[in-house]
Amino acid sequence: MTGKDVAGIIYSSNYDNYLTELTAVRTMGSVPFGGRYRLVDFVLSSMVDFGMSKVAVAMSNNYRSLMDHIGNGRPWDLARKREGLFMLPPYNFSGVGAYGSKMSMLRGAEDFLDHTKEEYILVTDCNVVCNLDVEKLAAFHEKNGADITLAYAEGRLPSLPDVAVLKLDGARVTDLEIAPKDTEEGAFAVNIMLLSKSLLLRLIHEASARGWTDFDADILMRNPGALKICGYGIPGFCRVIDSLQSYYDISISLLDKTARDALFCEERPVLTRVRDDMPTVYGIGSSVKNSLIADGCVIEGTVENSVLSRGVRVEKGAVVRNCVLMQETFIGSGAAANCVITDKNVVLRPGKTLSGAENYPLFISKGKVI
Repeated sequence: MTGKDVAGIIYSSNYDNYLTELTAVRTMGSVPFGGRYRLVDFVLSSMVDFGMSKVAVAMSNNYRSLMDHIGNGRPWDLARKREGLFMLPPYNFSGVGAYGSKMSMLRGAEDFLDHTKEEYILVTDCNVVCNLDVEKLAAFHEKNGADITLAYAEGRLPSLPDVAVLKLDGARVTDLEIAPKDTEEGAFAVNIMLLSKSLLLRLIHEASARGWTDFDADILMRNPGALKICGYGIPGFCRVIDSLQSYYDISISLLDKTARDALFCEERPVLTRVRDDMPTVYGIGSSVKNSLIADGCVIEGTVENSVLSRGVRVEKGAVVRNCVLMQETFIGSGAAANCVITDKNVVLRPGKTLSGAENYPLFISKGKVI
């Protein structure tokens, strides 16, 4: 199996409701992350690295930011006369309506699937942060003769009502349970799935005929014996966003070099939309420790243990600690911010102080002036 044999479907908004602070004005796929990226960049880059040349992005609400970011797909070499990048709008001709679940999204993508010549389909969500080696996933799928391969991580279960916990016998999934109440840790699916196009279409048609609405509960849980479902453990850095707290924790974890090197490895670069900007300017007397600073920032004050996106300005005498500051945030002279997440274009006026806690970060919405 090569990239030419696989088409991709990325669902950009399946978990918007669990990060409402940031998805009120955008979809999950376009949420800024790591100073210069968007969440969709990770799965999209993984697909392109494998050589996939046909990728569809399914949208729901608040998709303008996502469309602005992805554009025609040129940064990922998907701006092509044939194949390339497809945007699946939040409506379809089968009467499903706006995408509200994985099943409705897949039903809405039937026309895309019908016109796809690739034999396999890789389906992903955008709330997982990892650098997936799709080549190894595909090789695992073929080696085990799997009907469906689910990528999974191990550890504490995300706080999601549809998290699928896998019971494995070697590579094979022998049982699957949705959000078990008595389980806090285990192997859980991260909503990355590889299967043949013919099987996916058959499952969609069967679900439509039976009135099933939940892909995991109505299809996967009913078929661990009838279908050979295998689990592929994602090595290295793999995190699932299920809340503002997890978004903050995952962002701050990038300050650890080991985690950062695992996510941004040279073998599989994470691609994103290019924005030409000046280098960051560090003023006389400024102090920066253990932080990720994107291009275009102006740092005249103190920044510690923080992630700053492009265009952030920290004036003289200002102190920023343990923060995630998004594009064009302004921290005035003498101001202080600790354990704060700011959306784009936030202004903290001179002398003001904002403070949250590591287990309860304070969020400031887009364009606010404090």
